[in-house]
Amino acid sequence: MLAVPAYPTYTIFLAFGMAVVVAILLMPPFIRFMKRDGIGQQVRADGPQTHLVKQGTPTMGGVVILVAILVTLVFFGLWSPDLILAVGATYATALLGLADDIESVSHGRSLGLTPAQKMAGLTLVSVVFCLLAVNWAGITPTVTFPGGFSVDLGVLAFSVGGVSVPWVYMVFVFLLFAGLSNAVNLTDGLDGLAAGTVLVVMVFMAMVCFRYNELSLAVFAACVAGACVGFLWYNCHPAQVFMGDTGSLALGAAFAALAVLTKTEVTSLIMGGLFIVEALSVMIQVVSFKKTGKRVFLMAPLHHHFEKKGWSETKVVIRFWIVSAAFAALGFALYFQLG
Repeated sequence: MLAVPAYPTYTIFLAFGMAVVVAILLMPPFIRFMKRDGIGQQVRADGPQTHLVKQGTPTMGGVVILVAILVTLVFFGLWSPDLILAVGATYATALLGLADDIESVSHGRSLGLTPAQKMAGLTLVSVVFCLLAVNWAGITPTVTFPGGFSVDLGVLAFSVGGVSVPWVYMVFVFLLFAGLSNAVNLTDGLDGLAAGTVLVVMVFMAMVCFRYNELSLAVFAACVAGACVGFLWYNCHPAQVFMGDTGSLALGAAFAALAVLTKTEVTSLIMGGLFIVEALSVMIQVVSFKKTGKRVFLMAPLHHHFEKKGWSETKVVIRFWIVSAAFAALGFALYFQLG
């Protein structure tokens, strides 16, 4: 770790800036490599026709995001059990996303791993993360709501070899990891949409971590935000690279890990409200079509619905960034009501 002035905010901003620079510098050679080897995005056949031109665009740009985060943490990471857990969960989920991307590219289709395979991987990551968080990092298996109301999900915990297993809280953590990872993944459908919205949320999460007196996690959130900025330089419309599941699943896991480690599980769902809305639009669409044979939206996830209504891709992305910022600000405001 570099020797830096004893000003926490200085460290956070410096980490943010370095992550931006590293991502911007590493992306061009990565794009050239992917183009040379013909590794590109597989566009879903039932998607908007305007997206067909994106077929073959280099994908797996999430690899560069993750490298930028890790390189920055080598210099500025204040390594603690919480940071190790956040990094571990993020990169373990990234491996799951990488396997999904490789499967998709190798078979030349827009689908990768099966839903069951993804869920199995997310289950393993979330269970290990939860057990270590409770038994090693001292995280309490409780969920606190705005207003100070708290629910203890560790009341039915049992012990195995001295290891506490709060299974109810473990289920909750799994739902949080699976929900946010898949929600960010679903949001990653337009140029700059996922990276921009994750950037917004991570800036607010850095502020939450700082106020929670977790400088190590604040630096981590700043690294994630900075890497997203660097990625956006090449991912803005028209995108030169996509993050793939490698990036989207990992970024969702990073968000979930920060929520658990700062005890903001509930307010994080408000801060990431746009991701929740995107995921709900898919669920509503599927249930409606199965039950009635009718679609509620012109196309799901929700961003495609507005494309179908005639909004340009850029208009959808910018307006979704604004909505994401509003959700994040609301969640941050409610954070102060946790007590």
